[in-house]
Amino acid sequence: MHIAALDGINLHYRVDGPADGAPVVFANSLGTDFRLWDPVLHYLPENLRIIRYDKRGHGLSDAPPAPYGMGTLVRDAEQLLDHLNVKDCVFVGLSIGGLIAQGLAVKRLDLMRAVVLSNTAAKIGNRDMWDERIAAIETGGIKALAAPTMERWFSKTFRQTSDMLAWQHMMERQSQEGYIGCCAAIAGTDFITPTSGLRLPTMAIAGSEDGSTPPDLVRETADLIPGSRFELIRGAGHLPCVEQPEAYAKILTTFLTEIGHI
Repeated sequence: MHIAALDGINLHYRVDGPADGAPVVFANSLGTDFRLWDPVLHYLPENLRIIRYDKRGHGLSDAPPAPYGMGTLVRDAEQLLDHLNVKDCVFVGLSIGGLIAQGLAVKRLDLMRAVVLSNTAAKIGNRDMWDERIAAIETGGIKALAAPTMERWFSKTFRQTSDMLAWQHMMERQSQEGYIGCCAAIAGTDFITPTSGLRLPTMAIAGSEDGSTPPDLVRETADLIPGSRFELIRGAGHLPCVEQPEAYAKILTTFLTEIGHI
């Protein structure tokens, strides 16, 4: 684990795998840190250079005062990849991480050879919805939203296991300032037009039980990019990398192989 001292932000990141491995960058969802990807790593090829980071306001990264803009979150990712001398990576973004992926692909295509848009969309929700969520956090803290969030995140089967509690605790322990900041960033983002201009290999992944970004929404975003692929993981919710890591890793590995990244 390391801290990258970038322009205006200290980002916590981790690199696994050989230094000369094909780079794959993972950006996680709202309310999680980069441990979100732990279940998947065991099933991925060993020759990958895997880069994970905590976006601003999450995990061990700085949590500046809210609100944040999506452009700022994209710039954080851009600076980190430049700091690590990463080029031609495959960028895997889940939920808000998928918005960051889209913004980065539009801004710095030289950094990416392909993108995986997981449980995300070009536009997620609307400003009124996010403003209501921000107001609820300001009144009752993140914990007030934890239970309903778990219902949107996970399938009914997974919610009946004790493993769900670890993810609920992770969400509850994120920075309130950081969570609100990222909510504001999502509220102000509509990437439908810029994403429709992208021309790079794209894999979209959805969970059949996802209550936050339903499969049809993910598919609509994939359809904006010519030649994109779409995979549905049945029985999984908003975080299929947690519920079905082996299936998730298989989709990723197949995609990486097909585009010649490994």
